[in-house]
Amino acid sequence: MRRRDHEIAPDEIFLDASNLPAFDQSRLEGRLEKPISQTTYRVLIGGLFIMFLALASQAWNLEIRQGVAYAQKSERNSLRPQTIFAERGAILDRNGIPLATNVLAASSSDDQAFPSRVYKAPGFGNLLGYVSYPKKDSSGNYYDTDMDGVAGVEKDFNTELKGQNGSILVEEDSQGHTVSEGSTIPPVNGATLTLSIDSRVQKAFYDAIREQVDGEQHFTSGAGILMDIQTGEILALVSYPEYDPNVLSEGAPKAVIAGYATDPRTPYLNRPIQGLYTPGSIVKPLEAAGALTDGIITPDTTIVSNGFISVPNPYDPKNPSIFKDWKALGALDLRHAIGWSSDVYFYTVGGGYGSQKGLGIDRLDYWFRTFGLTSPTGINLSGENHGFLPTPEWKQKTYGDPWRIGDTYHTAIGQYAVQVTPIEMARAIAAVANGGKLLTPTIVKGGSTGGESLAIKPDTFEVIREGMRIGVLEGTSVLLNSLGFVDVAGKTGTAQTGAGNESFNAWEVGFFPYEHPRYVHVVVLEHGVIGNSTGGVHAIHDALEELHTTAPEYFQ
Repeated sequence: MRRRDHEIAPDEIFLDASNLPAFDQSRLEGRLEKPISQTTYRVLIGGLFIMFLALASQAWNLEIRQGVAYAQKSERNSLRPQTIFAERGAILDRNGIPLATNVLAASSSDDQAFPSRVYKAPGFGNLLGYVSYPKKDSSGNYYDTDMDGVAGVEKDFNTELKGQNGSILVEEDSQGHTVSEGSTIPPVNGATLTLSIDSRVQKAFYDAIREQVDGEQHFTSGAGILMDIQTGEILALVSYPEYDPNVLSEGAPKAVIAGYATDPRTPYLNRPIQGLYTPGSIVKPLEAAGALTDGIITPDTTIVSNGFISVPNPYDPKNPSIFKDWKALGALDLRHAIGWSSDVYFYTVGGGYGSQKGLGIDRLDYWFRTFGLTSPTGINLSGENHGFLPTPEWKQKTYGDPWRIGDTYHTAIGQYAVQVTPIEMARAIAAVANGGKLLTPTIVKGGSTGGESLAIKPDTFEVIREGMRIGVLEGTSVLLNSLGFVDVAGKTGTAQTGAGNESFNAWEVGFFPYEHPRYVHVVVLEHGVIGNSTGGVHAIHDALEELHTTAPEYFQ
């Protein structure tokens, strides 16, 4: 049997179609295949050889002839992630007025340029703080891409304001030109922060304090606060002198920054929360609350001030110790003693004299602490300081000297070694005005505030408020009685300072409106010359006058 050949020959595949018309194709005649000619094979092989030769030639050109040049060019191209800077969140006042915003210089040709911070000034420096900008090396590349808050609100709310930078993958040639851009991670901008501060109130207090300091009153510096006594929201927090946050963020002019560092008035100190001051007579309302609660006196207890009290000196009977009042005020009950700020009255209430029993230093210390004079208030700003109260133990340890009745007298009128911060006094006087709630201040609008209720009867606070109103109607704060648009209650404080008591701090604290208290005010002016004890009252008067024009709703 013949074996079948399964291999298909080329002439069985390629047919010669040229002779088909001469045959009967339906009967499969003329189906003899014609082989491909040798010429066709030669042309095909020749074409393939030419193509291979061209590819080999180009490979030789790229790899051998120009290989080094192309390798160097490739190495000079760079592929790197480029930062897309997030926009820092704006800081607004309670009415939506911008206090800190961003601006990108229109002339900038840097695709990586970050938005610069622009601050409202003057009057907001220590409150807002400033930022440090991203930094470049000598080659112009960023080695620090963060914009961080350095002080004030910018620092304490940095997490909320900062946002998160993005990035884009960029290829650049040797001249720094962008060749291509790849995948992108978009930036996340920072959140807007709305403060409880009212820029109109801030300006009014700043203007008034600056006028007292830079005018003819010869003070060196000052601080001011306006706070809502129901919510604890801070409407003004002024420190003077201040720094310009625009200058510190930009790092120029260098001469101005150098001046900040050498200024003896310490413009970097945020005085309302960090400054420690001898309070003087502004602590008398707090002492009165303690004396009434302890049953030491009644509102009608009368003490006569002949201008001083004299305490026998057992070591030198011919030279008794004299403790002076600021003037002979005659017979005063508690309300009028507050209004006229009688030192003799509060010497007696604090330390006792004659037949009148006093609180004594332990109870003075207790009541001052009860009103928060030695504890941070908890305001949501960092760096807060706290006050100090002298005690027998402290004096013995510090000076090796026993406590004497004169130390109690001086402590009772806010002298000796007593120190407080303005924000502590704002919270304490707010407790008098609101009936006994010791608030936690906040600089964030609508921020939740805590507080504690003091174990003092409402009638006690009513008596003290009446005394502070007398201070405005006829006493030491009488200048405020000239304000025809609001009834104010107030209390002055004149605290001697310096090694030889050569200067003093001038305080004014109080609240308004008197009938339905809503706001507490505090102003302290530092290192005034003796003979000018009314600077604090003048500052409050002028601040409220300006505020009546720019924001009359505070007095409605």
